[in-house]
Amino acid sequence: MRSVFFYTAARLMIFVATAGVLALLGTRGFPLVLLALLISGIVSFVLLSGQRDRMSAAVLTGVRDRRRRFERARTKEDA
Repeated sequence: MRSVFFYTAARLMIFVATAGVLALLGTRGFPLVLLALLISGIVSFVLLSGQRDRMSAAVLTGVRDRRRRFERARTKEDA
């Protein structure tokens, strides 16, 4: 789960940095948020691809573990 938190924090930091740069350039209000979301999304897609892969592997492992535990519990109940 640590990889999920790290990825989320990194995405948030990239968004805040992008919004800060755009604000320094004079962008304000809704266009600031819209441009910051768009630009930070593209930057995150490129810079955080490895971290995104680690995060998705961690999430997939967690889902598989929960499914396995559920199946074990269900078969115990049926017996």
